[in-house]
Amino acid sequence: MAIDTRGETAGKPGKSTGEKKTKRTSPALFYRQVAAELRKVIWPRRNELVSYTAVVLVFVLIMVGLVFGFDTLLGKAVLWLFGSGS
Repeated sequence: MAIDTRGETAGKPGKSTGEKKTKRTSPALFYRQVAAELRKVIWPRRNELVSYTAVVLVFVLIMVGLVFGFDTLLGKAVLWLFGSGS
């Protein structure tokens, strides 16, 4: 099979090299594949889960504080710059 200058295979009109037919999966097969993948997961132990949750909550609280602070400062700056409007 010859290759043309565009890098596509010649001799098979209508089909590109990266084209594949998608096959539908039955719900039962999908469920079995999901269950098989979930068996491969390494689930965290309770103490790991508690520490990960604490880290996420602390991070979220810090980010909320930063956004609140920036919003307050920018709001005051806009009111100072343009006046309160009354």
